[in-house]
Amino acid sequence: MIKDAVVLLPCYNPDEKIMSAFLKVLSKTFKNIVIVNDGCSKIHDDFFKKLEKKYPIFKHYQNFGKGRGIKNGLNYILNQYPDCKVIITADCDGQHTVEDIKKCYKASLKHQDSYVLGYRDFDSKNVPFKSKYGNKITRNILKIFVGLNVRDTQTGLRAMSRNIASKMMMVNGERYEYETNTLLFCKNEDIPLLEVPIKTIYIEENRTSHFNPIKDSILIYKLFIKYILCSLSSFVVDIVLFTLFLNIHFFTKESIFIATILARIFSSLYNYFVNAKLVFKKMNRTSLFKYFALVIVQMFISAFVVAKMHSVLLINPTVLKVLVDSVIFVINFIIQREFIFKK
Repeated sequence: MIKDAVVLLPCYNPDEKIMSAFLKVLSKTFKNIVIVNDGCSKIHDDFFKKLEKKYPIFKHYQNFGKGRGIKNGLNYILNQYPDCKVIITADCDGQHTVEDIKKCYKASLKHQDSYVLGYRDFDSKNVPFKSKYGNKITRNILKIFVGLNVRDTQTGLRAMSRNIASKMMMVNGERYEYETNTLLFCKNEDIPLLEVPIKTIYIEENRTSHFNPIKDSILIYKLFIKYILCSLSSFVVDIVLFTLFLNIHFFTKESIFIATILARIFSSLYNYFVNAKLVFKKMNRTSLFKYFALVIVQMFISAFVVAKMHSVLLINPTVLKVLVDSVIFVINFIIQREFIFKK
């Protein structure tokens, strides 16, 4: 019987049979189990009254979301279980085996500085379509835009030390976006991510999941959507100004350089303040200096490449600039994330 860990189970309108069977097996291995009733409907009242006789239950008056449930659960555990060394969050829908929960517990106990993630194999045949491709899309977006190479971004099985749990309480997000935000938080705070392979289990095509593919995906991708919209708007400003300045003169190397510089001055000012205020939410003299150093370097690279390609291919400079700056777009985000606006 494991006594120095607490298993946290956030739940919303659970399948009572599945959850009862899961708790029966889980309680044979883990002494401490805390349940968060995230505003479940009244039809589950009798079920939770029975559970209250065996387990502590933290109840929300209404549904606030999985993120809020986890954070409130962590706060409860840190206060009520002072001798707890590891906290494990798990789903209550039968997706996690007790053996896998135990594996994550052992990994966290051994690596108290790491945030442990139990990852599933999404190439398995039993993975539902929305789960398979939803996770793969999020995984690739995190890899490209955040620099995080995580196998399972939406895993509900995670383990952490008391120290990390206290930090996770401060992460933004009330619903499913919270789990993605914890990964971004680990990236910003240099908290190591430790991945542990677990079994891939989906019961009846994951029908008990309350994940909304559209609504919750928008919350998860909010950071990337904001950056893309801000960058595209500044990109449009840059292209329009470049075309206007370019039409003042004939298409020469000199006019291309002048139009590029003038357009970039105005568009970069717009882009910096929008990114600093809305996307990365960090603005100071250091970031301003770094940003415009980056702008100058990329401005001359863009102008040189566009002018060179125009002299060889004789294609409209505006078209060439769109192609060249599209490549710079991705590189620019990575540099801003890792060097300029890194928290």
